[in-house]
Amino acid sequence: LGSPDALNRVRDVIQQITVPSWFTSVPGDFGSASAGTMKADEWRSLITVYIPIALLSLWGAGTSHPSDEVSTRLRDVLDHTMELVCAVYLVCARTTTARRAHAYRTHIANYVGNLKKIHPTFALRPNHHAAFHIYDYLLLFGPAHSWWCFPFERLIGIIQRLPVNHKTGGFLQSTSI
Repeated sequence: LGSPDALNRVRDVIQQITVPSWFTSVPGDFGSASAGTMKADEWRSLITVYIPIALLSLWGAGTSHPSDEVSTRLRDVLDHTMELVCAVYLVCARTTTARRAHAYRTHIANYVGNLKKIHPTFALRPNHHAAFHIYDYLLLFGPAHSWWCFPFERLIGIIQRLPVNHKTGGFLQSTSI
């Protein structure tokens, strides 16, 4: 998030905000090693609720900063982040239309297209390219909620926690043949 102030504000929002019981929360110590590895649904909650509230309260309209230059820079980062927030919100909606898919593509294009401007040392990754294909999937398969892989992520987590002795062969291998 770029600064200790921003990270601390996100943590404050996580602790202070009240969400419905069905809403996936995130670790209160987000950003620290003790928080562990976050799941995809936790990242979704973070980017669609907690981060926007935190950053708007720090950098949005009515906030003050040391200089106009700092204010402009923080507003650019906020606007850039909100492009991602909008894209994630649209792709995670329970319903979709061609218009929403187009809006998703516009937001993700703005987000990826401005990454180097906002974060000059950042290197684009294959996930940024893959994000553009989600547009096609929304048109072909409908809402992402009907085809995303959170249930598989959960199963992988369960399998990863199974005790193993790091030896090949044995019961499991012989039963899978």
